[in-house]
Amino acid sequence: MEKMPKVLMVEDSPSLAAIYASYLRTEQIDLLIVEDLETARAEWSRVQPDLVLLDVELPDGSGLDLLKQRPAEETPADVIVMTAFGSSDSAVEAISLGAIDYLSKPFDADRLKVTIANAFRNRTLQDTVNEYSALDRTRYCDFIGKSLAMQSVYRIIDSVAVSKATAFIVGESGTGKELTASAIHQMSPRADKAFHAINCGAIPRELMESELFGHVKGAFTGATSQRDGAASIADGGTLFLDEICEMDFELQKKMLRFIQTGEFQRVGSNTIEKADIRFVCATNRDPLIEVREGRFREDLFYRLHVVPIHLPALRERNEDILDIAGDFLKTFSENDSKSFSGFSSDACEKLLSHNWPGNVRELQNAIQQAVVLNDGELMTADMLQIGLSPMAGSPEPIKTSTGNQQSAEPVTLPFSPRQEILPLWIIERQAIERAIKACDGNINKAAGLLEVAPSTIYRKLQTWEAKDKEAAEKSCTA
Repeated sequence: MEKMPKVLMVEDSPSLAAIYASYLRTEQIDLLIVEDLETARAEWSRVQPDLVLLDVELPDGSGLDLLKQRPAEETPADVIVMTAFGSSDSAVEAISLGAIDYLSKPFDADRLKVTIANAFRNRTLQDTVNEYSALDRTRYCDFIGKSLAMQSVYRIIDSVAVSKATAFIVGESGTGKELTASAIHQMSPRADKAFHAINCGAIPRELMESELFGHVKGAFTGATSQRDGAASIADGGTLFLDEICEMDFELQKKMLRFIQTGEFQRVGSNTIEKADIRFVCATNRDPLIEVREGRFREDLFYRLHVVPIHLPALRERNEDILDIAGDFLKTFSENDSKSFSGFSSDACEKLLSHNWPGNVRELQNAIQQAVVLNDGELMTADMLQIGLSPMAGSPEPIKTSTGNQQSAEPVTLPFSPRQEILPLWIIERQAIERAIKACDGNINKAAGLLEVAPSTIYRKLQTWEAKDKEAAEKSCTA
């Protein structure tokens, strides 16, 4: 007989504890309820639970204190934090301390059951990954990398690919989110069907619904014929929604219904169509912050955030840099009929010492540029223009267009050698804000000129706004 998972609930309100217990009466779990931190700490050590439902506000302290100093366990328990409505700061802190999810009070039976079911499903997947025989793979689908960080990613893809569970990929720009989505599709039973990708941040808001669901002839100006959207194209296959946090808030409701039912309507049509789709999504934002700030629907987040996959930055897998660079060198040399066969020792040292803020995409651009501009058998350090930007050389104008007129604003160094050296984030902020101003507030155009994703600028602006707010609050209390 299969052993039932043990769940420890820490809830100081007897009435709420009774309600939650009634929600879980039909679930195949062994539930234990305690009311305070001291008892919770003792029972956690004794019972060794598989899952802990942890209230934040307890009579003898904060549940977050227990999360910070959780009892030692042979198999660490997953923790779901229960917070009062509006206490999203506590939820975010709990996630940073190792909680896998949170519930905002009040919540109903379905929300509790789904959250617990997701936790058990993810734990099963992780156990499968841990038990999977470790393969020392240098290549996997379109990935290159033998580091432990990438071996972990490969094993998660192996496990999730065979299911229909939604994968939620997070990572910095340039880490390979679309490659990951493609790998999931290639390794899945749907590999012989379509893989369709949409960048939610690159399509104008007014066209996004048509891009997703298609439209009928005459649905709007310019709709001269019926057009299939991603829902029809990816039927039977995989739909990859990149930069999902950029999706318009109103459209998110329709997206949620589509994911729940598989049903959709083309723009301008009253006919309901169905599609069988495996969803994979990605973002380089923090989705919990987007939910907290009201820009991303919480119910959609829970539907999509089933199997999270974190992609490591290139600086976190330094041992893969030379393998990736060598593959790029071979490919670009063959494409341009060059004779490069490898890197000199000083070039290797230069590649390994750089921080690669743009990740694999930056490395790819650096190698391609070096191949195009140079000749030889070995690529040397002086051929690699790494870490340079237009600001480091002669000032370049940022050009904007209004009608047929062109205007330019020169880019100058934000400090001179005689001035105090500023933190890098301030220099970056000045450059981005100057580009946005030059583009009359058009962030997409500024992003194009700066050669970064629009989502990157939005994320940085949000971070700086938080810094300004924190500084203002400190000033007021001083």
